[in-house]
Amino acid sequence: MSKALSHKSNLQVLYEDNHIIIVNKRAGDIVQGDKTGDKPLSNVVKEYIKDKYNKPGNVYLGVVHRLDRPTTGIVLFSKTSKALPRLNKLFAEKKAKKTYWALVKNIPPKASERLVHWLKKNPKNNKSTAYNKEVEGSKKAILTYKLIKKLDNFYLLEINLETGRHHQIRCQLSKIGCPIKGDLKYGFDRSNKDASISLHAKRLEFVHPVKKESLSITAPLPKNTLWQACEV
Repeated sequence: MSKALSHKSNLQVLYEDNHIIIVNKRAGDIVQGDKTGDKPLSNVVKEYIKDKYNKPGNVYLGVVHRLDRPTTGIVLFSKTSKALPRLNKLFAEKKAKKTYWALVKNIPPKASERLVHWLKKNPKNNKSTAYNKEVEGSKKAILTYKLIKKLDNFYLLEINLETGRHHQIRCQLSKIGCPIKGDLKYGFDRSNKDASISLHAKRLEFVHPVKKESLSITAPLPKNTLWQACEV
């Protein structure tokens, strides 16, 4: 998987201006540094900016949100200290619309549905459990999904988040009997060859924190046969 990881030379930039930069994350990239010590995507973006603009010294970059390591798709960073708190506020107030695509093996109970669960995170195994009713230490999790395409052996779902909980999409889809392809942690029977899971942050819609213009950014799907069959 390491061969596919982002490097400043292969970074897929979807949008960039003076205040923000949006990239298409590869499976295996971590957005911020963690206990593994692996080089995070945030450092790759800093190197890209430093080289592109011949910046001396340290490059400022603010992490606005994250994606799980095995997922792919849109990640937004702030290039200025002016934009970061505005973006943080935008996300906190749920004014950024995030749309995901997921491949699942089992057909969902309904063609479209709004799922409401209570998620409780276990830090020991870095996994969340979904409950139908509130339990101690749980947080309310809401998403909507719709079935948008049937493939030979899988179903393509489009998901919109109303809340942002730990492993929310993975956990909630597993709860209704639809674990995401490759997601061993949440009940899929085998891993993907590249250790990814078939969850892609497809689109991000928000108002630019400085220019006040509406932006809608779409991330191309991973270049493998199954994902490419999902183009609709």
